[in-house]
Amino acid sequence: MPGEFQLENLYAILGVAPNASDDEIKKVYRSLAMRYHPDRNQAPGAEARFKAVTKAYEILSDPVKRAEYNQSVNHRIVLDAEAEAFELWRSLFALNGVNLQQ
Repeated sequence: MPGEFQLENLYAILGVAPNASDDEIKKVYRSLAMRYHPDRNQAPGAEARFKAVTKAYEILSDPVKRAEYNQSVNHRIVLDAEAEAFELWRSLFALNGVNLQQ
């Protein structure tokens, strides 16, 4: 992960706070994984959403990877604050099935 460019906020993908407990992250992941699993949800974008949720969980469920991610998030430079804020809101609304258009 070091040196890798990441735009998405993994906490926003799962819809949890950065101080969420391991149990809370696991509970939310299981719920989202069941909702978006390709075998259960044939909607357009469900498979991509499932992959994003799985990727976020893989990083946030591992204490070492989570610490590295938190460190990288806390030390990056925001080039376009408005665009980043929009992306964060878009991902949050997407958790509830609402698609925001820019």
